Amino acid sequence: MSSDATRDAEKRADDSDEPRVVLFMEAGRNRELLAETLGGSYDVATTTDVETLGDSFDCCVFDTVEFNRVAGTVQSRRETSDPQFLPFVLLVPEGTESGSVTDAWQYVDDVIELPVERRGLLTRIGNLVERRRTAVRLAEREADLRQTVEDLSLKEQAMDEAPVGITITEGGDGDNPLVYVNKEFEALTGYDSAVLGEDCRFLQGAETDDATRTRIRNAIEDEEPVAVDILNYRRNGRKFWNRLEIAPVRGDDGTVKKYVGFQTDITDRKIRERRLEVMNRVLSHNLRNKMNVIEGYAALLREDTDADPAALDRIDEATAELMGLAEAVRKIDVTLSAGAEPTEMQLDERLTAVVTAVEERYPDVSFTLTTPDEPVVVTATGLMTAIEEALENAAKHNDGPAPQVEVTATVDEGWVAVEIADNGPGIPEQEVRVLREGETALNHADRLGLWLMYWVVSRAGGEFDVQSGDSEGTVVTLSVPTE
Repeated sequence: MSSDATRDAEKRADDSDEPRVVLFMEAGRNRELLAETLGGSYDVATTTDVETLGDSFDCCVFDTVEFNRVAGTVQSRRETSDPQFLPFVLLVPEGTESGSVTDAWQYVDDVIELPVERRGLLTRIGNLVERRRTAVRLAEREADLRQTVEDLSLKEQAMDEAPVGITITEGGDGDNPLVYVNKEFEALTGYDSAVLGEDCRFLQGAETDDATRTRIRNAIEDEEPVAVDILNYRRNGRKFWNRLEIAPVRGDDGTVKKYVGFQTDITDRKIRERRLEVMNRVLSHNLRNKMNVIEGYAALLREDTDADPAALDRIDEATAELMGLAEAVRKIDVTLSAGAEPTEMQLDERLTAVVTAVEERYPDVSFTLTTPDEPVVVTATGLMTAIEEALENAAKHNDGPAPQVEVTATVDEGWVAVEIADNGPGIPEQEVRVLREGETALNHADRLGLWLMYWVVSRAGGEFDVQSGDSEGTVVTLSVPTE
C-alpha cells in the first residue's frame, strides 16, 4: 500500500469509532493473512512508512525486519503517547532466540510467535486494543473533568467578584438556608460567610414592609422568580433600600434545587424618587394654589381703574407660565413614573382620537391625518401623550392667517414614524439645542414638553428629531419600533 493510500485509510479510521490496527510489515503472505484475520474486527491499515507511526491508531503490529528498522521510533512514539497506553506487538518466527526477544520487550507490549492460532491472535490483540480504548476514554473523562473544574472555578470567580450581591440558598418552601454569598454581598450588608446556613430574613427589620415580605414568600412557595424593592438592615443596624431579585434554579428533573438572589443598593435612587415626588407635589399642588390666589387678586386689581394694565398683563403672563410649568411637571411624572407600563395600541385608531381631541380645542387650526393603509400595532409607554404634546404645541403657537398641522404616520421594517409638521413661526434654535447639549434655566413649559417627547421616545428605544426655522414652521418626528 502506498504512503498516500495509507494516510487515506487512516483518515477514514479517524472519522469512525472502529478500533484501528496498523500492520507495519513487509508485503507478503503473512501480512495478507493477518489483514484477513483482523479485518473482521478492526479497521486494518498496512504500511512500511515510518511517518505513519505519528498518526492515530489503537495497536501496531511489526514483523522482525521492520521492527529492527524503526525500534527507535517506536520508543519515541510510546513516550509521546504517555500517559495513555499505546500497544505495540512484535511477531517473531518460531524458534527465535530468547535473547533477542528479551531485548524487544522494552519496546513492545507483546511478542507473538508464529504460527499462532486465529483465536489466540484475536484474543491477544483484542486485550491490548481494549486496554488502549479504555485508557483513551479515561483520559477524555479526565480532560472533561478538568475542564469542568476550570469552568466552575471561573464561574465562581465571576460571582465572587461581581459588582452586585449574589446569594445562593437551598430550595424548598420553608426556610432557605444560605449556601453561598459573594464579596459584594458581604460589603453591602456587613455579613460574611458566618451567616451560611441561615435564612436571609436576618436582613429584614422593624420597618420592612409586610406586603413585600409576603410577596417574596409567595413567590418562593410558588417556585416563581420575583423582583422587589425592600428595606433591609445592615449588620451595624443601618437601613438601606435593596433591589432584590430571586430566581429558582431547577435540576434536570424540573424540581427546584436552589434559589439565586441578586442584591443591589438602590438607596440613592429611592431618595431621588422621593425627592421628585415631593417636588412634584409642591409644583402641582402648593404652587398651583398660590397661583390661583395671584389670579384672584389680579382680577380684583383690574376692577381698580387706577391699576396699570401693563403690570396686570405681566402678572397674568407670569401666572400662566408657572401654572404651565406645574402642569408639565405633573404630566411628565404621570407619563414616565416607575410604574407606568407599556401599552399596546392600534396606531391609526389612537392617532385619530388624539388628533380629533386637539382639533376640538383649536377649531381655527386645520388638521390633516395620514396613516398607513394596513393597521399597525405599537407597544410603548406614553407615546400618545407625547404625540398630543407635539400637536398641542404646533396648534397653540401658530397665530398665522391659515394655521395648519399635518400628521403623517409611516411604517418601515419594524419601525413606525409619526411626523407632526406645522406652518407656524418655528421653534427658536436655543429651545431645540437643549436636547443636544443639556437643560438650562427653564423659561416656560414648552421646553419641558420637548423633554417629555424626547424621554418617551428614548424609553421606547426610538429616535426623536426636530427640524425648525424661525419662520419656516416645525417638523417633529417620533420614531419607535413597533415591538
